[in-house]
Amino acid sequence: MLFGADAAVPPDATKLDGTTEATLARSLSALPPDERGWITFVEARILFSTKSAQYAFGETDQDGRRNIESFAAQHRSVINFMPVEGRVYFVRDPTAVTNIA
Repeated sequence: MLFGADAAVPPDATKLDGTTEATLARSLSALPPDERGWITFVEARILFSTKSAQYAFGETDQDGRRNIESFAAQHRSVINFMPVEGRVYFVRDPTAVTNIA
């Protein structure tokens, strides 16, 4: 079997619109419950953090983490930072209480 552009690839999580908090909220609300959506780490940093890319959402960025966690909670979502992938995942959960590991 050859692996190329036409190889079957499992569907990825939905790319959410991270242009503004309002567009992110709209695209997140359109996400079915329990389905993952994501924005880039760069988009998340621009929207929620004042730190540079190296420090955004890290140990010294309590404000950035609080901002994105508050946003997620308001939109009944759980977030998961995936810095290696350069993404922040959101999962809509109608029973969500934001819990970040």
